[in-house]
Amino acid sequence: MSKTTAQPDPRDRTKAAVSRSAVVGAIFLMATSAIGPGFITQTATFTAQMGAAFAFAILVSILIDLAIQLNIWRMITSSGKRAAQLASSAVPYSGVLLSVLIVVGGLAFNIGNIAGGGLGLNALLGIDPKLGGLITGVLAIGVFLFKRAGKVVDAVVLVLGLGMIVLTCVVAFVSQPPVGDALRQSFVPDSISFATVTTIVGGTVGGYITYSGAHRYLDSGRTGPENAPAVMRSALSGILVTSIMRYVLFLAVLGVVASGVALDLESQVANPAGQAFAAVLGDAGIRIFGAIFWAAALSSVIGAAYTSATFLSAFSKKLGGGWPLQLATVCFIVISLAVYLVVGTAPATLLVFVGGFNGLILPIGLTIFMYIGWFKPRLLRTDAYPKWLLIIGTAATVLTWYMAVQSVGPIFAMIGIGA
Repeated sequence: MSKTTAQPDPRDRTKAAVSRSAVVGAIFLMATSAIGPGFITQTATFTAQMGAAFAFAILVSILIDLAIQLNIWRMITSSGKRAAQLASSAVPYSGVLLSVLIVVGGLAFNIGNIAGGGLGLNALLGIDPKLGGLITGVLAIGVFLFKRAGKVVDAVVLVLGLGMIVLTCVVAFVSQPPVGDALRQSFVPDSISFATVTTIVGGTVGGYITYSGAHRYLDSGRTGPENAPAVMRSALSGILVTSIMRYVLFLAVLGVVASGVALDLESQVANPAGQAFAAVLGDAGIRIFGAIFWAAALSSVIGAAYTSATFLSAFSKKLGGGWPLQLATVCFIVISLAVYLVVGTAPATLLVFVGGFNGLILPIGLTIFMYIGWFKPRLLRTDAYPKWLLIIGTAATVLTWYMAVQSVGPIFAMIGIGA
Protein backbone atom coordinates (compact mmCIF):
# COMPACT_ATOMS: atom_id res chain seq x y z
CA MET A 1 0.00 0.00 0.00
CA SER A 2 1.61 3.26 -1.11
CA LYS A 3 2.06 6.12 1.27
CA THR A 4 0.51 9.45 0.45
CA THR A 5 2.40 12.60 1.23
CA ALA A 6 0.36 15.35 2.81
CA GLN A 7 0.29 18.44 0.64
CA PRO A 8 1.01 21.75 2.36
CA ASP A 9 -2.08 23.85 2.87
CA PRO A 10 -1.89 27.00 0.67
CA ARG A 11 -3.51 28.91 3.51
CA ASP A 12 -0.50 28.10 5.71
CA ARG A 13 1.86 29.55 3.10
CA THR A 14 -0.28 32.67 2.88
CA LYS A 15 -0.27 33.10 6.65
CA ALA A 16 3.52 32.64 6.74
CA ALA A 17 3.99 35.23 4.00
CA VAL A 18 1.76 37.73 5.82
CA SER A 19 3.67 37.06 9.03
CA ARG A 20 7.07 37.66 7.37
CA SER A 21 5.75 40.81 5.73
CA ALA A 22 4.55 42.12 9.09
CA VAL A 23 7.93 41.43 10.73
CA VAL A 24 9.90 43.21 7.98
CA GLY A 25 7.29 45.96 8.01
CA ALA A 26 7.67 46.35 11.78
CA ILE A 27 11.45 46.78 11.46
CA PHE A 28 11.24 49.38 8.72
CA LEU A 29 8.15 51.12 10.10
CA MET A 30 10.08 51.82 13.28
CA ALA A 31 13.22 52.75 11.35
CA THR A 32 11.60 55.09 8.83
CA SER A 33 9.46 56.69 11.54
CA ALA A 34 12.62 57.38 13.54
CA ILE A 35 14.46 58.97 10.58
CA GLY A 36 11.65 61.16 9.32
CA PRO A 37 11.82 64.79 8.14
CA GLY A 38 11.78 66.01 11.75
CA PHE A 39 14.97 64.12 12.54
CA ILE A 40 16.64 65.25 9.31
CA THR A 41 15.81 68.90 10.01
CA GLN A 42 16.77 68.58 13.68
CA THR A 43 20.11 67.02 12.72
CA ALA A 44 20.94 69.78 10.24
CA THR A 45 19.84 72.52 12.65
CA PHE A 46 21.74 71.23 15.67
CA THR A 47 24.85 70.27 13.70
CA ALA A 48 24.98 73.83 12.35
CA GLN A 49 24.67 75.16 15.91
CA MET A 50 26.92 72.72 17.78
CA GLY A 51 29.23 71.20 15.19
CA ALA A 52 30.87 67.89 16.10
CA ALA A 53 29.58 68.17 19.72
CA PHE A 54 26.16 67.11 18.43
CA ALA A 55 27.60 63.59 18.05
CA PHE A 56 27.13 63.14 21.81
CA ALA A 57 23.39 63.79 21.50
CA ILE A 58 23.14 61.20 18.73
CA LEU A 59 24.99 58.58 20.81
CA VAL A 60 22.71 59.26 23.81
CA SER A 61 19.63 58.99 21.57
CA ILE A 62 20.82 55.60 20.29
CA LEU A 63 21.45 54.26 23.80
CA ILE A 64 18.06 55.48 25.01
CA ASP A 65 16.48 54.06 21.85
CA LEU A 66 18.06 50.68 22.60
CA ALA A 67 16.82 50.60 26.20
CA ILE A 68 13.31 51.74 25.28
CA GLN A 69 12.63 49.72 22.15
CA LEU A 70 13.89 46.40 23.52
CA ASN A 71 11.54 46.78 26.47
CA ILE A 72 8.50 48.05 24.55
CA TRP A 73 8.77 45.45 21.78
CA ARG A 74 9.17 42.60 24.25
CA MET A 75 6.40 43.72 26.62
CA ILE A 76 3.82 44.37 23.93
CA THR A 77 4.50 41.19 21.96
CA SER A 78 4.73 39.00 25.08
CA SER A 79 1.37 40.28 26.32
CA GLY A 80 -0.21 40.15 22.85
CA LYS A 81 -1.89 43.49 23.63
CA ARG A 82 -1.44 46.96 22.19
CA ALA A 83 0.13 49.55 24.44
CA ALA A 84 -3.10 51.21 25.63
CA GLN A 85 -4.80 47.92 26.54
CA LEU A 86 -1.69 46.68 28.35
CA ALA A 87 -1.32 49.94 30.28
CA SER A 88 -4.96 49.94 31.41
CA SER A 89 -4.62 46.32 32.51
CA ALA A 90 -1.98 47.45 35.00
CA VAL A 91 -3.25 50.90 35.97
CA PRO A 92 -6.94 51.63 35.28
CA TYR A 93 -7.48 54.36 32.68
CA SER A 94 -3.74 54.88 32.17
CA GLY A 95 -4.17 53.52 28.66
CA VAL A 96 -6.68 56.27 27.92
CA LEU A 97 -4.21 58.89 29.18
CA LEU A 98 -1.43 57.34 27.12
CA SER A 99 -3.67 57.24 24.05
CA VAL A 100 -4.58 60.91 24.38
CA LEU A 101 -0.91 61.87 24.67
CA ILE A 102 0.16 59.67 21.74
CA VAL A 103 -2.67 60.84 19.47
CA VAL A 104 -2.01 64.52 20.27
CA GLY A 105 1.74 64.04 19.87
CA GLY A 106 1.19 61.98 16.71
CA LEU A 107 -0.99 64.70 15.27
CA ALA A 108 1.71 67.29 15.96
CA PHE A 109 4.29 64.96 14.43
CA ASN A 110 2.15 64.28 11.39
CA ILE A 111 1.60 67.97 10.70
CA GLY A 112 5.37 68.26 10.72
CA ASN A 113 5.72 65.18 8.51
CA ILE A 114 3.35 66.63 5.91
CA ALA A 115 5.26 69.92 6.13
CA GLY A 116 8.39 67.87 5.45
CA GLY A 117 6.73 66.34 2.39
CA GLY A 118 6.08 69.86 1.14
CA LEU A 119 9.71 70.86 1.65
CA GLY A 120 10.91 67.68 -0.05
CA LEU A 121 8.81 68.10 -3.18
CA ASN A 122 9.73 71.79 -3.28
CA ALA A 123 13.40 70.83 -3.40
CA LEU A 124 12.86 67.93 -5.81
CA LEU A 125 10.41 69.49 -8.26
CA GLY A 126 10.31 73.21 -7.37
CA ILE A 127 6.59 73.20 -6.55
CA ASP A 128 5.02 75.25 -3.74
CA PRO A 129 5.53 73.58 -0.29
CA LYS A 130 1.80 73.74 0.48
CA LEU A 131 1.03 71.90 -2.76
CA GLY A 132 3.80 69.41 -1.98
CA GLY A 133 2.29 68.77 1.44
CA LEU A 134 -1.12 68.24 -0.15
CA ILE A 135 0.31 65.70 -2.61
CA THR A 136 2.12 63.87 0.21
CA GLY A 137 -1.05 63.67 2.32
CA VAL A 138 -3.18 62.45 -0.58
CA LEU A 139 -0.68 59.70 -1.46
CA ALA A 140 -0.57 58.53 2.16
CA ILE A 141 -4.37 58.43 2.21
CA GLY A 142 -4.29 56.34 -0.97
CA VAL A 143 -2.08 53.74 0.72
CA PHE A 144 -4.71 53.13 3.42
CA LEU A 145 -7.59 52.93 0.96
CA PHE A 146 -6.27 49.62 -0.35
CA LYS A 147 -8.09 46.62 1.08
CA ARG A 148 -4.81 44.97 2.08
CA ALA A 149 -3.17 48.14 3.35
CA GLY A 150 -0.78 46.24 5.64
CA LYS A 151 1.22 44.69 2.80
CA VAL A 152 1.26 47.98 0.89
CA VAL A 153 2.61 49.80 3.96
CA ASP A 154 5.32 47.16 4.43
CA ALA A 155 6.48 47.44 0.81
CA VAL A 156 6.42 51.25 0.75
CA VAL A 157 8.42 51.75 3.96
CA LEU A 158 10.98 49.11 2.91
CA VAL A 159 11.69 50.73 -0.48
CA LEU A 160 11.70 54.28 0.91
CA GLY A 161 13.92 53.30 3.85
CA LEU A 162 16.58 51.63 1.71
CA GLY A 163 16.54 54.53 -0.76
CA MET A 164 17.12 57.08 2.02
CA ILE A 165 20.10 55.19 3.40
CA VAL A 166 21.84 54.76 0.02
CA LEU A 167 21.41 58.40 -1.04
CA THR A 168 22.54 59.77 2.33
CA CYS A 169 25.66 57.57 2.30
CA VAL A 170 26.62 59.08 -1.06
CA VAL A 171 26.35 62.64 0.30
CA ALA A 172 28.24 61.76 3.50
CA PHE A 173 31.11 60.31 1.45
CA VAL A 174 31.37 63.36 -0.79
CA SER A 175 31.20 65.93 2.06
CA GLN A 176 34.37 64.52 3.71
CA PRO A 177 33.45 65.15 7.37
CA PRO A 178 36.00 65.24 10.24
CA VAL A 179 35.24 61.70 11.39
CA GLY A 180 37.94 61.66 14.10
CA ASP A 181 36.58 64.76 15.82
CA ALA A 182 33.02 63.42 15.59
CA LEU A 183 34.10 60.12 17.16
CA ARG A 184 35.87 61.91 20.03
CA GLN A 185 32.95 64.20 20.75
CA SER A 186 30.53 61.29 20.74
CA PHE A 187 32.02 60.48 24.15
CA VAL A 188 33.70 63.74 25.27
CA PRO A 189 31.68 66.63 23.83
CA ASP A 190 32.84 70.23 24.00
CA SER A 191 29.32 71.25 25.08
CA ILE A 192 26.02 69.60 26.10
CA SER A 193 22.47 70.93 25.58
CA PHE A 194 19.66 69.04 27.32
CA ALA A 195 17.05 70.69 25.09
CA THR A 196 18.95 69.38 22.07
CA VAL A 197 19.22 65.85 23.46
CA THR A 198 15.54 65.80 24.46
CA THR A 199 14.48 67.04 21.03
CA ILE A 200 16.55 64.50 19.11
CA VAL A 201 15.38 61.69 21.43
CA GLY A 202 11.78 62.82 20.96
CA GLY A 203 12.28 63.00 17.20
CA THR A 204 13.70 59.49 16.98
CA VAL A 205 11.98 57.47 19.69
CA GLY A 206 9.38 59.77 21.31
CA GLY A 207 5.62 59.76 21.00
CA TYR A 208 4.13 57.27 18.56
CA ILE A 209 7.59 56.10 17.36
CA THR A 210 8.05 54.23 20.65
CA TYR A 211 5.20 51.89 19.76
CA SER A 212 5.13 51.85 15.94
CA GLY A 213 7.27 48.76 15.35
CA ALA A 214 5.82 46.77 18.24
CA HIS A 215 2.23 47.42 17.16
CA ARG A 216 3.01 46.34 13.59
CA TYR A 217 4.80 43.24 14.91
CA LEU A 218 1.60 42.16 16.66
CA ASP A 219 0.07 41.74 13.20
CA SER A 220 2.58 38.94 12.49
CA GLY A 221 0.84 36.74 15.06
CA ARG A 222 4.21 35.83 16.59
CA THR A 223 3.28 36.83 20.12
CA GLY A 224 3.85 35.39 23.59
CA PRO A 225 7.04 34.99 25.67
CA GLU A 226 8.12 32.01 23.55
CA ASN A 227 8.73 34.37 20.62
CA ALA A 228 10.83 36.81 22.67
CA PRO A 229 14.21 35.90 21.04
CA ALA A 230 12.85 36.58 17.53
CA VAL A 231 11.23 39.80 18.73
CA MET A 232 14.51 41.03 20.23
CA ARG A 233 16.39 40.28 17.00
CA SER A 234 13.83 42.26 15.01
CA ALA A 235 14.00 45.20 17.42
CA LEU A 236 17.80 45.21 17.25
CA SER A 237 17.64 45.15 13.45
CA GLY A 238 15.42 48.23 13.44
CA ILE A 239 17.68 50.04 15.91
CA LEU A 240 20.74 49.19 13.79
CA VAL A 241 19.11 50.67 10.67
CA THR A 242 18.18 53.89 12.47
CA SER A 243 21.58 54.20 14.15
CA ILE A 244 23.44 53.96 10.86
CA MET A 245 21.17 56.55 9.26
CA ARG A 246 21.54 58.94 12.20
CA TYR A 247 25.32 58.98 12.12
CA VAL A 248 25.58 59.03 8.34
CA LEU A 249 23.22 62.01 8.06
CA PHE A 250 25.05 63.82 10.88
CA LEU A 251 28.41 63.25 9.17
CA ALA A 252 27.03 64.49 5.84
CA VAL A 253 25.93 67.79 7.40
CA LEU A 254 29.04 68.06 9.60
CA GLY A 255 31.26 67.90 6.53
CA VAL A 256 29.43 70.94 5.14
CA VAL A 257 29.46 72.91 8.40
CA ALA A 258 33.14 72.14 9.02
CA SER A 259 33.99 73.55 5.58
CA GLY A 260 32.69 76.96 6.69
CA VAL A 261 29.26 76.99 5.02
CA ALA A 262 26.65 78.93 7.08
CA LEU A 263 23.15 77.41 7.05
CA ASP A 264 19.94 79.50 7.29
CA LEU A 265 18.10 78.40 10.45
CA GLU A 266 15.69 81.28 11.04
CA SER A 267 13.75 82.44 7.97
CA GLN A 268 10.32 81.28 6.80
CA VAL A 269 11.99 79.45 3.92
CA ALA A 270 14.78 77.97 6.04
CA ASN A 271 15.70 74.47 4.88
CA PRO A 272 19.04 73.71 6.58
CA ALA A 273 19.34 70.10 5.43
CA GLY A 274 18.60 71.08 1.83
CA GLN A 275 21.25 73.80 1.97
CA ALA A 276 23.79 71.29 3.27
CA PHE A 277 23.12 68.86 0.41
CA ALA A 278 23.28 71.71 -2.11
CA ALA A 279 26.66 72.80 -0.74
CA VAL A 280 28.02 69.31 -1.42
CA LEU A 281 26.53 68.49 -4.83
CA GLY A 282 25.04 71.75 -6.11
CA ASP A 283 21.71 71.46 -7.93
CA ALA A 284 21.99 67.66 -7.94
CA GLY A 285 22.37 67.81 -4.16
CA ILE A 286 19.11 69.74 -3.84
CA ARG A 287 17.31 67.10 -5.94
CA ILE A 288 18.82 64.25 -3.92
CA PHE A 289 17.86 66.00 -0.70
CA GLY A 290 14.34 66.47 -2.01
CA ALA A 291 14.03 62.77 -2.79
CA ILE A 292 15.38 61.74 0.65
CA PHE A 293 13.28 64.27 2.51
CA TRP A 294 10.08 63.40 0.67
CA ALA A 295 10.66 59.66 1.17
CA ALA A 296 11.24 60.28 4.87
CA ALA A 297 8.11 62.41 5.05
CA LEU A 298 5.79 59.99 3.25
CA SER A 299 6.97 56.97 5.25
CA SER A 300 6.65 58.95 8.49
CA VAL A 301 3.13 60.16 7.63
CA ILE A 302 2.20 56.50 7.14
CA GLY A 303 3.90 55.44 10.40
CA ALA A 304 2.47 58.28 12.50
CA ALA A 305 -1.05 57.83 11.19
CA TYR A 306 -1.08 54.02 11.50
CA THR A 307 0.38 53.94 15.02
CA SER A 308 -1.72 56.83 16.34
CA ALA A 309 -4.86 55.19 14.95
CA THR A 310 -4.03 51.92 16.73
CA PHE A 311 -4.29 53.85 20.02
CA LEU A 312 -7.85 54.89 19.20
CA SER A 313 -8.98 51.37 20.09
CA ALA A 314 -8.71 52.54 23.71
CA PHE A 315 -11.89 54.52 23.02
CA SER A 316 -13.70 52.02 20.79
CA LYS A 317 -13.06 48.31 20.25
CA LYS A 318 -14.45 48.69 16.72
CA LEU A 319 -11.16 50.39 15.82
CA GLY A 320 -9.12 47.32 16.69
CA GLY A 321 -8.41 46.41 13.08
CA GLY A 322 -9.69 45.98 9.52
CA TRP A 323 -11.57 48.69 7.63
CA PRO A 324 -12.55 50.69 10.74
CA LEU A 325 -8.85 51.08 11.66
CA GLN A 326 -7.92 51.97 8.07
CA LEU A 327 -10.66 54.60 7.88
CA ALA A 328 -9.59 56.03 11.24
CA THR A 329 -6.05 56.27 9.85
CA VAL A 330 -7.33 58.11 6.79
CA CYS A 331 -9.24 60.56 8.99
CA PHE A 332 -6.11 61.15 11.04
CA ILE A 333 -4.15 62.06 7.90
CA VAL A 334 -6.97 64.32 6.65
CA ILE A 335 -6.98 66.26 9.94
CA SER A 336 -3.17 66.56 9.91
CA LEU A 337 -3.26 67.80 6.33
CA ALA A 338 -5.99 70.35 7.01
CA VAL A 339 -4.10 71.80 9.99
CA TYR A 340 -0.87 71.99 8.00
CA LEU A 341 -2.56 73.88 5.15
CA VAL A 342 -3.66 76.66 7.53
CA VAL A 343 -0.79 76.72 10.06
CA GLY A 344 1.52 79.73 9.95
CA THR A 345 4.65 78.34 11.65
CA ALA A 346 7.76 77.96 9.50
CA PRO A 347 8.04 74.28 8.46
CA ALA A 348 11.64 73.88 9.68
CA THR A 349 10.77 75.34 13.10
CA LEU A 350 7.69 73.12 13.34
CA LEU A 351 9.72 70.01 12.53
CA VAL A 352 12.19 70.75 15.32
CA PHE A 353 9.48 71.62 17.87
CA VAL A 354 7.39 68.46 17.42
CA GLY A 355 10.42 66.32 18.23
CA GLY A 356 10.87 68.21 21.46
CA PHE A 357 7.17 67.97 22.30
CA ASN A 358 7.20 64.19 21.86
CA GLY A 359 10.34 64.03 23.96
CA LEU A 360 8.40 65.67 26.79
CA ILE A 361 5.61 63.04 26.75
CA LEU A 362 7.99 60.09 26.28
CA PRO A 363 8.75 59.45 30.00
CA ILE A 364 5.06 59.19 30.92
CA GLY A 365 4.51 56.06 28.84
CA LEU A 366 7.87 54.61 29.89
CA THR A 367 6.96 54.97 33.57
CA ILE A 368 3.78 52.91 33.07
CA PHE A 369 5.65 50.13 31.26
CA MET A 370 8.49 49.99 33.78
CA TYR A 371 5.86 49.63 36.52
CA ILE A 372 4.39 46.67 34.61
CA GLY A 373 7.83 45.06 34.24
CA TRP A 374 8.71 45.43 37.91
CA PHE A 375 5.37 44.74 39.59
CA LYS A 376 2.97 43.17 37.06
CA PRO A 377 4.98 40.58 35.07
CA ARG A 378 1.98 38.24 34.90
CA LEU A 379 0.45 40.66 32.37
CA LEU A 380 3.43 39.75 30.16
CA ARG A 381 2.60 36.05 30.62
CA THR A 382 5.70 35.39 32.71
CA ASP A 383 6.56 35.09 36.40
CA ALA A 384 9.68 37.24 36.12
CA TYR A 385 10.57 39.79 33.44
CA PRO A 386 14.35 39.96 32.63
CA LYS A 387 16.08 42.15 35.24
CA TRP A 388 18.69 43.49 32.82
CA LEU A 389 15.94 44.89 30.61
CA LEU A 390 14.24 46.47 33.61
CA ILE A 391 17.49 48.08 34.77
CA ILE A 392 18.33 49.71 31.42
CA GLY A 393 14.68 50.62 30.86
CA THR A 394 14.38 52.26 34.27
CA ALA A 395 17.65 54.16 33.73
CA ALA A 396 16.31 55.45 30.39
CA THR A 397 13.03 56.46 32.05
CA VAL A 398 14.77 58.44 34.82
CA LEU A 399 17.02 60.11 32.24
CA THR A 400 14.12 61.11 29.99
CA TRP A 401 12.25 62.58 32.99
CA TYR A 402 15.30 64.64 33.93
CA MET A 403 15.82 65.88 30.38
CA ALA A 404 12.13 66.73 30.00
CA VAL A 405 12.12 68.86 33.15
CA GLN A 406 15.34 70.60 32.16
CA SER A 407 14.28 71.38 28.61
CA VAL A 408 10.51 72.10 28.67
CA GLY A 409 11.08 75.89 28.59
CA PRO A 410 13.59 75.97 25.71
CA ILE A 411 11.47 73.56 23.64
CA PHE A 412 8.30 75.68 23.81
CA ALA A 413 10.42 78.78 23.22
CA MET A 414 11.16 77.33 19.76
CA ILE A 415 7.68 78.41 18.63
CA GLY A 416 7.52 81.57 20.70
CA ILE A 417 5.72 80.22 23.79
CA GLY A 418 7.35 81.47 26.97
CA ALA A 419 10.21 83.00 25.01
